Amino acid sequence: MVRSRKKESERKISIEDVAKRANVSITTVSRVINNISTVSKKNRTKVEEAVVFLKYKPNVSAQRLARGTNNAVGLVIPGYPGIFHSFYAVELIRGVGHACETTQMDLVFHISNGIRPLNTNNVDGLVFADIIENRKQVEQAVALGVPCVIINNEAKDLEVNYIAVDNQKGGEIAADYLTSFGHKRIATITGNLATQAGSHRYEGFKNYLDKKKISLPKEYVYQGDYSRRSARFAAEQFLELKEPPTAIFAASDDMALEAIAVILERGLKVPGDISVIGFDDNPSCLYGPVALTTIKQPLFQMASDAVKVLHEIISGKHKRMTRNVLTPELIVRESCAAPKN
Repeated sequence: MVRSRKKESERKISIEDVAKRANVSITTVSRVINNISTVSKKNRTKVEEAVVFLKYKPNVSAQRLARGTNNAVGLVIPGYPGIFHSFYAVELIRGVGHACETTQMDLVFHISNGIRPLNTNNVDGLVFADIIENRKQVEQAVALGVPCVIINNEAKDLEVNYIAVDNQKGGEIAADYLTSFGHKRIATITGNLATQAGSHRYEGFKNYLDKKKISLPKEYVYQGDYSRRSARFAAEQFLELKEPPTAIFAASDDMALEAIAVILERGLKVPGDISVIGFDDNPSCLYGPVALTTIKQPLFQMASDAVKVLHEIISGKHKRMTRNVLTPELIVRESCAAPKN
């Protein structure tokens, strides 16, 4: 007899048990658990008391199946070495995570090589962190009717929501600031020009110099890849030139900080001998030997806003396609000044 009581106490409590104790239908219990407003206050109270008394734990998967949703969003980030040491990736994850917490949604994280098809069965929507060699994944998701938001890429040729930063404007701001000091020998370490961010920042920078009739010779352009390694090679080449640049625009703060390190290693001063400006507004800019002037892009805001848009789409509140382009901001610190000559 003792054994049977033990088995009874260990038996998993079901929704039927809750309905029986509350003296209501299983449908009513389901509606209360899923927070549907069509249940009377009296019945809702009875169900809630039964749930507490029986210590009933709803099956989350079954709840989602019943609602036809997963209550989850997927964040797709193209994989690359050092991703979890990247300010860019960390800020996006932080922004998406914060918004998921606010909207009470779960986060499914995908690091993608762009080749393997995405499993969209376990999410209600997708946030793509840029489009880098994974355009087919975006196209497939859109074709399947999965709500999508792309961040940091103006995907104008796709029927998809996007929230981006005006990278071309950012390049223009950097060029304008350096020329305002009187710099004419200005070099640049670009980002990966296969990415929209890298190409647009370079285009904005170059176009502004063209307008000011300031030449940009090929030896003043180094095609980097956002890494410190590429920035070191670039800075070393610039300093070996017969006429080294008096200013450098690096398309990321990591590259700008490495360029400063190389300049200081050569016994030169920043900004006394060479001015340097970056792009991102990484907090590490504040703690180096020289506080870095930079172009701030609102990564956290882009990521957070993307989740909010998806939440509105999933809940049926979003009616129009979102295509927002945010303006970058100049953050002035200590790394830029007028040239010596």
